[in-house]
Amino acid sequence: MEHHHHGRPSLNRLAASATTHCMTGCAIGEVLGLVIASVAGWGTAASIAVAVGLAFTFGYTLTMLPLLRAGIAFSTAAGLAFAADTASITVMEIVDNAIMLVVPGAMQAGLGTALFWGSLGVGLGMAWVAAFPVNRWLIGRGWGHAKVHAHHGH
Repeated sequence: MEHHHHGRPSLNRLAASATTHCMTGCAIGEVLGLVIASVAGWGTAASIAVAVGLAFTFGYTLTMLPLLRAGIAFSTAAGLAFAADTASITVMEIVDNAIMLVVPGAMQAGLGTALFWGSLGVGLGMAWVAAFPVNRWLIGRGWGHAKVHAHHGH
């Protein structure tokens, strides 16, 4: 028997999807940035700066790609990505980097240690939890990812 979903997905489901989508870009950028900084031997401030910069870059890019493929102009896609992701990525980056800073030795532990990867994993998980209500609130008001979803059939 085929089931059809009538109506719109729940606000919680949309917020979870938006948060997971945002977390994907953040995690890619955060991990890549910390790996680059670690290999380069950069200090904590430079490591965080490159990780945050790449988190925003990848977060916005992942939001823009389907919009650009749908034929939306770059400037419109960029504006939608900025509106959809800025609050969520900001919350995620604050939480994730705060965890990395408060766990003793996590930033200096090195790529080959459980301390580094465990702290990063916990930080990213806590960042998802912190960003979920932000995305839920934005989508509930027709903002954030609600504006992006309107452009690609969600």
